[in-house]
Amino acid sequence: MSKTPIRKAIYAVATVAALALAQPSSPAYADNERIAALFHNMAEPFFVFMNRELQDEAKKLKVKLSVIDGQASSPKQSADVSNALTRGVDGIIIAPTDAKAMVYALNEVLDDKVPVLTVDRRVDGAKQDIAHVGADNVAGGRMMADWVIQNFPDGARIVFLTGQPGSSSAIDRAKGVHDSFAKAGPQYQIVAEQTANWARDQGLTVTLNILTSLSGTPPQVIVSANDDMALGAAEAIQSSGLANLGIQVLGYDASPDALKKVRDGEMAATVEQSPGRQIRTALQMLVAHLRDQTAMKSTAIAPILITKANLSEAARFNEVK
Repeated sequence: MSKTPIRKAIYAVATVAALALAQPSSPAYADNERIAALFHNMAEPFFVFMNRELQDEAKKLKVKLSVIDGQASSPKQSADVSNALTRGVDGIIIAPTDAKAMVYALNEVLDDKVPVLTVDRRVDGAKQDIAHVGADNVAGGRMMADWVIQNFPDGARIVFLTGQPGSSSAIDRAKGVHDSFAKAGPQYQIVAEQTANWARDQGLTVTLNILTSLSGTPPQVIVSANDDMALGAAEAIQSSGLANLGIQVLGYDASPDALKKVRDGEMAATVEQSPGRQIRTALQMLVAHLRDQTAMKSTAIAPILITKANLSEAARFNEVK
């Protein structure tokens, strides 16, 4: 027997038992849709903020929400998907840790005919298209590279800190960065490229090692695929005693800490990708599908390059202290 009938049988028994014990609920909340939100890693400030926005939207839409931390592990997140199906959910929103590793688990969701969509990060290769809500990360990567090209018209030596391998957002941002520099010409040299796995501490360590290896020929720019790694890179520049060289640091996420660095001149720019808008749009779309059978369609959100000149355009600018 396949997993799906077994899971449904288990859930049916559990549901009957739960209903026998359940107390009457208020009419307004009697039939709330049960939504599972599976985030890549709740240790990352980006997903902490996204969860806060999700909780607020869930209250407005009166849905029952369970949030599950994937802890940056595809095996755990795959198990989380299976567990959500076993418990019984009406819909799933997932920010998949890996674009390909999550295919099997999401195919299981599709087999169970549970509505699912991805947010921030897509999945590649599922048996049918899965609607995705997220920023245009290729465009965001191009924006960072284009800033470098505009501000260093004669060329530049560049360090590129990439995101977690396998993540669609890391893949897409890298594509945007590489495409723009390749088009601009060989005078734009990526002299070191290494992942720091989205983490500030790894951004610090990786950048320190790179700066040591490039002693005597330091980079002019550090392009980072997210703000946490960029903040680590900025710290590495300071602790290496190279702050006087004017090495420019660019990040991605427009987090409050990064916006403060941009305001104070310690970072050149960051990219706003509107995490609140992403998750609210995803939940609204899923709920509309459940309640009105509205089709779920992929939605791309245009990123914005944030510099000191347009800080107020950042969604979290009011959190900067």
